[in-house]
Amino acid sequence: MAQTPDEPLTLTVHNLPRAAVGDTAAMTRAGRWKMLLLLLVCAAPVIASYLSYYVIRPEGRRNYGELIDPQRPLPTLVGVDLAGAQVPLTRLKDQWLLISVADSACNDACQKHLFMQRQLREGLGKDKDRLDWVWLRSGAAEPSAPLQQAIVGATVLQVDTQALATWLTPAPGRALEDHLYVVDPIGNWMMRFPAEADPKQVRRDLDRLLRASAFWDKGGRP
Repeated sequence: MAQTPDEPLTLTVHNLPRAAVGDTAAMTRAGRWKMLLLLLVCAAPVIASYLSYYVIRPEGRRNYGELIDPQRPLPTLVGVDLAGAQVPLTRLKDQWLLISVADSACNDACQKHLFMQRQLREGLGKDKDRLDWVWLRSGAAEPSAPLQQAIVGATVLQVDTQALATWLTPAPGRALEDHLYVVDPIGNWMMRFPAEADPKQVRRDLDRLLRASAFWDKGGRP
């Protein structure tokens, strides 16, 4: 019986079916909708907290501080800390900020603000780690040794006041140094307290802000 000579092994490659153009477009649209839904889910806590504070207010409720509209993001301004290091103001994001502005000589009004800022922060109890007290100072002089002892724990930055005035502004007829200012963790200046502010009223507004943002804002920076 005749033998068939061995034949070389051959492989046949078949093309995979291509997805129809319409199917590809549908998949792209579905992917975009999923991405948008994911972004909305991530942003929902922030949106809800702002709605609860700015929009859904109980009847008769009033803010002591003046809400800033539109809000103003932290500028690309660089300050200098007490150790001489340069610190961009944008680095202060991810915390609530209670800010005062004054000359480095720090007169009685300045010292009163710094004392109030420290006391207000300490009065927040377990929530105090969610708020930084900040002194933006002007002038070339260094703060006195007793003052430096008093501001341990504060964020102190020397800044150019003309540049700062393009971001923070006082109420009509007032100076920049007359107020305390609130910046949210996103980095927006959103509230200005009146000159010669009542600490109890300031504390009430801070409590409301921290309660409204408690489910998305945690203490410390990432």
